Amino acid sequence: MAGKRSQSSFALHVGEREIEIQVIRSDRKSTSLEIKRSGDVVLRAPRRLPEREIRAFLENHKIWLVKKLEEQAACQPYPFPEFESIAQDEMEKIRKLFSAKVAYYAGIMGVAYGRITIRNQRTRWGSCSSKGNLNFNYRLAYLPEELLDYVVVHELAHRIHMNHSLKFWQTVELYCPGYRECKKQLNKLVI
Repeated sequence: MAGKRSQSSFALHVGEREIEIQVIRSDRKSTSLEIKRSGDVVLRAPRRLPEREIRAFLENHKIWLVKKLEEQAACQPYPFPEFESIAQDEMEKIRKLFSAKVAYYAGIMGVAYGRITIRNQRTRWGSCSSKGNLNFNYRLAYLPEELLDYVVVHELAHRIHMNHSLKFWQTVELYCPGYRECKKQLNKLVI
């Protein structure tokens, strides 16, 4: 049946270590490997790719995979306050901070936006809907200002390019020249 995905899993042995890999097969042309924030490893592969080729792909990427899993394990959780424990006046300060940042960058970027929502998100720092509504992770308010600036610019850049194309990243770089370092720092944080 076209479009349907199938899932399976198997273990990759690296020395004494066993890494469980979830395999998702679908109507795609290439094979990719992803390490989720939870530490789960997902391999996406074309539906008809033989298992021996999947094993060969994993064997070729074994060193990269182990390195990335070790880097992820070394990431330290940032001491964010629990969302539920934030007092009303503190939440109002956070809303004003985000509103001011968005208004400032939207002005210099020449873009319009809709509603701004502050959320307790477990996997994202921000998002932008096709209607221009912006969602931000409350944790950004507790990080260095340049990281908040980067996420605001990133989401507003989606008002110009609703994708992650080269032109999108060029727009981000125009308004946030150090975005690569900010992106790297955010990826190291456990949220």
